[in-house]
Amino acid sequence: MAISSILNRIYSEDKAKLALQNISTLIQEFNQTVGNQKEQSKSGYFSEDQVVLITYADSLKRSNERPLETLNRFACQHLKDVFSTIHLLPFFPYSSDDGFSVKDFYAVDPAVGNWDDIQTLTKGFDLMFDFVLNHISAKSQWFNDYLNAKPGFENLAIEVSPTTDLSQVTRPRALPLLTPFQKQSGKTVHVWTTFSDDQIDINYQDIDILIKMIKILLFYVKQGATIIRMDAIAYLWKIIGTSCIHLQPTHDIVKLFRAILDQVAPHVILLTETNVPHAENISYFGQGDEAQMVYNFTLPPLLLYSFISENTTVLSDWAKKLTVPSNNQTFFNFTASHDGIGVRPLEGILPDSAIDEIIQVVLNNGGKVSYKHNPDGSQSPYELNLTYVDAMRPANNDPIEHAKRFLASQSIQLVLPGVPGIYIHSILGSHNWHDGVKQTGRARTINREKLSYDNLENELLDSKGFRSTIFNAYCNMITLRRKQPAFHPNATFIIHSIHPNVFVIQRTCDTQSIVAMTNVSNRSIDLSIHPLTLPKTMRDILSGSEIQTDSIVLGPYDMIWLTE
Repeated sequence: MAISSILNRIYSEDKAKLALQNISTLIQEFNQTVGNQKEQSKSGYFSEDQVVLITYADSLKRSNERPLETLNRFACQHLKDVFSTIHLLPFFPYSSDDGFSVKDFYAVDPAVGNWDDIQTLTKGFDLMFDFVLNHISAKSQWFNDYLNAKPGFENLAIEVSPTTDLSQVTRPRALPLLTPFQKQSGKTVHVWTTFSDDQIDINYQDIDILIKMIKILLFYVKQGATIIRMDAIAYLWKIIGTSCIHLQPTHDIVKLFRAILDQVAPHVILLTETNVPHAENISYFGQGDEAQMVYNFTLPPLLLYSFISENTTVLSDWAKKLTVPSNNQTFFNFTASHDGIGVRPLEGILPDSAIDEIIQVVLNNGGKVSYKHNPDGSQSPYELNLTYVDAMRPANNDPIEHAKRFLASQSIQLVLPGVPGIYIHSILGSHNWHDGVKQTGRARTINREKLSYDNLENELLDSKGFRSTIFNAYCNMITLRRKQPAFHPNATFIIHSIHPNVFVIQRTCDTQSIVAMTNVSNRSIDLSIHPLTLPKTMRDILSGSEIQTDSIVLGPYDMIWLTE
């Protein structure tokens, strides 16, 4: 869609005209300074080879070494054949929220490294950057310029009278929506703060601010980002009297960024982060003209429930409906991230009693529950805070069963249509970090431990240890997956409901067909009689063994990927 058409939908005629002039200048400058960007491949944006590692820049630490150097050392030594892409969570100077309260969008936090370190990473991996575009730190220079009425920043924040009725606004946090600040003039204003009093929502209704954010987007592309994660995008536009989530101007801003990138860097993928029910989440595909990828937020909690209930019926019914508007779009499949496991994506899929059952398991496994405010003043569960590894801990705490159960959950993530995104603490088999929660007082810290590089290396050398068991098996599974054409994100799929304890998906492309089966229960399942039409003998990609398809028996938490 033409940039001018999108702008005319969002803004008044005069504003749209001014914005178009400024954007045209930015595009011209980008082309002059960057030159020809690599074009989207003829096969589309995606490949079965794409697997993303999600990590903070300082998830691994080593004495006398910048964390980004340490990360690159570890990635080059252990992950070259495992991951195609590294998602660096916000690595900018920040004041709170572990990086998501950005003080300077253009700088690398000196505590983790510098732009040269980022460039070094691009030599071995594609990179995903976070575009924290909904808000900025209250301690940033930009916000200080706003408080001092510096030209170009006067309208950075969204001022609202505290007497305004904001009861309809969707709230992702159990915190005040407005925060008072005093300007240099002495006037006290209340500004919109969706996530915390340190995170000032940015006012996209002002053209100066819009252009500043587009400059940042293009700067990230110049620095080597091939995927741009649009953090908290759903809350971008505010209109008093509405829910202020998923508003049409928000979707139009996504379309605008997509249209700009299509002109200057058509290989770059936009990924929207919207922790909401499935139908709302996939609305960011638009009609094929918005994000190329959206987070598959329903997968983590629904997959967890499938293992808790030892029943794949609901998961299978949901997965059958996974569709995208075009072959240039797909899901970003994940089970764990730096945040917790969202509960809202289960709305309309599971009853409250099932959600209560999940919450009890999470609490039993050492996790925590975060809540949100509802318009009627009540609170409801918003997020489950624990590592996905410990979410999969069996009731008997047996470490061997624990590892098998967790790896079985990850195999389902890997075979679904889409691009897999794997959090560093999942592939490293990390447990809940309770000491971290004590240090910060924040539930989300439980899944954000900073690991000693040297200790980690020693643990990975212990072939019988829990961490190395998870790491080696997981890496092998991903490496095998990346070689299978049938696991292309847009390869066709059929969900087969042949047994309630077993998740079965068939992935097919022109050159290959794979039937993947995963037992989500702790007992053996006899599948010798099944309704599938399969060759009598098939090869299991995971074990390399030949399987007689008329006598398949899956042991507890077993998984097989069958191909001819």
